[in-house]
Amino acid sequence: MTYQKPEGLPEKIQHFIDGKFVDSIGGAEFEVIEPVSNETYIMSASAQKEDVDLAVAAAKRAFDEGPWPKMLARERSRILHKVADIVESRDEQLALIESWDSGLPITQAKGQARRAAENFRFFADLIVAQQDNAFRVPGRQMNYVNRKPIGVAGLITPWNVPFMQESWKLAPALATGNTVVLKPASYTPLSAALWPEIFREAGMPDGVFNLILGSGGVAGDAIVKHPDVPLISFTGDSSTGAMLSTNAAPFLKGLSLELGGKSPSVVFADADLEEALDATVFSVFSLNGERCTAGSRVLVQRDIYDDFVARYAERAKNIVVGLPSDPATEVGALVHPSHFDKVMSYVEIGKSEGRLVAGGGRPEGFPEGNYVAPTVFADVKPDARIFQEEIFGPVVAITPFDTDEEALELANDTKYGLAAYVWTSNLKRAHNFAHGIESGMVWLNSNNVRDLRTPFGGVKASGLGREGGYRSIDFYTTQQSIQITLNEAHSPRFGAGK
Repeated sequence: MTYQKPEGLPEKIQHFIDGKFVDSIGGAEFEVIEPVSNETYIMSASAQKEDVDLAVAAAKRAFDEGPWPKMLARERSRILHKVADIVESRDEQLALIESWDSGLPITQAKGQARRAAENFRFFADLIVAQQDNAFRVPGRQMNYVNRKPIGVAGLITPWNVPFMQESWKLAPALATGNTVVLKPASYTPLSAALWPEIFREAGMPDGVFNLILGSGGVAGDAIVKHPDVPLISFTGDSSTGAMLSTNAAPFLKGLSLELGGKSPSVVFADADLEEALDATVFSVFSLNGERCTAGSRVLVQRDIYDDFVARYAERAKNIVVGLPSDPATEVGALVHPSHFDKVMSYVEIGKSEGRLVAGGGRPEGFPEGNYVAPTVFADVKPDARIFQEEIFGPVVAITPFDTDEEALELANDTKYGLAAYVWTSNLKRAHNFAHGIESGMVWLNSNNVRDLRTPFGGVKASGLGREGGYRSIDFYTTQQSIQITLNEAHSPRFGAGK
C-alpha cells in the first residue's frame, strides 16, 4: 500500500488573528514533515514576539469590547454545539489529516475527532446547567457567588492527539466566556489550522479565537510572558512545564500544567489475566505509545510473572505495525525523527537494563521513517532508567513483586504521578491500594476510560492543577463573592462620639 497525501491540503499554514489568516510579520516560516518519509510536505508561518503581541491584542480587544464574555450562557452554548456538529461532520477529513500529520493509525485518529466534538458538547451543556453557591443568614444577610470569565487564555498544546487535546482546552476556555490564543505543537500544526473555519462557520465573533504557529521557545514563551494573558493552560513534558512555571511566576498567572508520566499498571495474581493483558498491552502501545497516561511500567505479582511475561511478549510481537493510513495498523510511525531518535536511544539503554523479550529496534519491512517495533523489557530493576524516565513511545518495562507493600513501593518509586492502573479481584485491596498510590488518577480493573466530569491531572512532576468538569470551570473563571445586608448594617460607629 502506498502512503498517499490527503486531498485538499492548503499550500501553507498561516496564523489566524482577529478573524484573518496572516503570515508572520517578518515572513518567518518553518518546514512541516510527515513521519513516514520524513519529507517536508508544507510550510507553516513561524510566530515571533510581535506576532504574539498582535494575537493577544486582538483577543484582549474581543474580551474587553466584544459580545462574547457578555453573552448569555445559552447563546455561547448554541455556538459551541454548532462547533461540535461541524467537527462531527468532518470526522473523516479530520482523521486523515491527523493521521498524516502525526503518524497515528487512522482508526485511532477517527476516535480522537469524535472525542473532540464530545468535549465541546460537554462544556456547552455544563455552562447552561451549572449552579453556584448562595448562602442566607435569615433576616440579616444574603451571600452569593458571581462567576466571571478572566480574560485572554493562552493555550499551549502537545503533538500527541493534537486536535483532541486542543478541543480539551478550547471548549471550557470559550464556554466560560474567555477569549483565547492557541499555540499548537510545531511538529503537528496541520489539524489546528482547521479550527478558524470551524469557529467562523459556527458563528463565533472575530478575535475570540486566535491561532499562533511556531516554536515553544519563541511563540510559546512570548505567550507565557505576555502581561495581558492572565491564564496559561499547558500540556507537555515536565521540564518544559517547570520552566514555563518559572517564567509565569512574576506575573502571578493562573496555571494549569498537565505534564509527563511513568504510570504503573499493577497486576495481582488474582486478576482476570486476559482482561489485564488486553488493557496493559493497549495502554502502552495504542497511540504509538505517545500518550502521557500510558501504563509503561507493568508490575506483576511473582506467582503469575513468568506466564504473564511470555504472553505479553507474544502479544507485542503480533501487533500490526504499518502505514498510518491502513485501517489494520495498530502502531504507526512516531511523530518526528528527533523523537524517534530519543525513543531508540532508550531501546538501546534498555538492552543493558532488562531482558529483551520483544522488539528492540526497527520493525521488519520498515527501513525508513520513524518506526519502532513494539518493545518489551522484563526483569527491569527499579533504579533502571527505562523504569524511571518517560520514554513516550512503544516501549514497556515489566517488573516482578511479591507483596502488596512491595507493589505499592514500586508503583510510587518515580518522580511522576499522573495515572495508575490496578488489576485484582479483591475489592478491599483495590480501593486501599488505589488510596495509597501517589497519582492524580487511578483506574481499577479498567482501561483508561475517561469520564469528562472527573478531574484530570497529576501530582509530583506530573503537573499542577486539575481540569475536567467543574474543575475546568473553576480554572477559567474568577469567583466573586457578593454580600447583601437585609437589615441594619451593624457597623461600629467610629468617630461618632458618645
